[in-house]
Amino acid sequence: PYMFYYDMGDHHVVGASPEILVRLENGTVTARPIAGTRPRGKTREQDVALAEELLADPKELAEHVQLMDLGRNDVGRVAVTGSVKVTDNMMIERYSHVMHIVSNVEGKLKPGMDAIDVLKATFPAGTVSGAPKVRAMEIIDELEPSKRGIYAGAVGYLGFNGDMDVAIAIRTGVIKNNMLHVQAGAGIVADSVPHSEWVETQNKARAVLRAAELVQAGLDVNS
Repeated sequence: PYMFYYDMGDHHVVGASPEILVRLENGTVTARPIAGTRPRGKTREQDVALAEELLADPKELAEHVQLMDLGRNDVGRVAVTGSVKVTDNMMIERYSHVMHIVSNVEGKLKPGMDAIDVLKATFPAGTVSGAPKVRAMEIIDELEPSKRGIYAGAVGYLGFNGDMDVAIAIRTGVIKNNMLHVQAGAGIVADSVPHSEWVETQNKARAVLRAAELVQAGLDVNS
């Protein structure tokens, strides 16, 4: 994952994000949408079974395909016509507390465009906003009871050589006034089950909360 720490004076930001927002390297634009989640299994057999279940779940697959298409569209806005391709299609990536379906989208940057153009074309990520993106953001603004702050934003660098590597600010905590604030979310589609989505947010937040517990107890604690 992308690991980062910012000391902002009156608050601190710390995170370990699994998801690229967008990368520009040697003229290649890369987006890597993550959509579709299961908790990690307690045994290897359970882990394999959960991965198979995830890849067979019509709801999760439909959500992933929609967001992969949105990623292709975003990359296509700044890529040479005909250069956009899916190089990884619906792979399973495992993290400490969850596993995800992940795809990789690449395209060759159009002449005359740069990292800022790429960032404008891809931000915010469809995986943390929705599709169609503008309408989804309007609904988020209407329904979410608190502002996201850095959550679902962008963390990374723009290099002097024109390259860029930016992650989505998920699995991220904000520390202010000795309080840790952690946000997590889930993708909502027509056949989403509210309780299942709530459990997914808990699973996603668990890694950050567990890290905080270890720091509080002392880093020599076995886990």
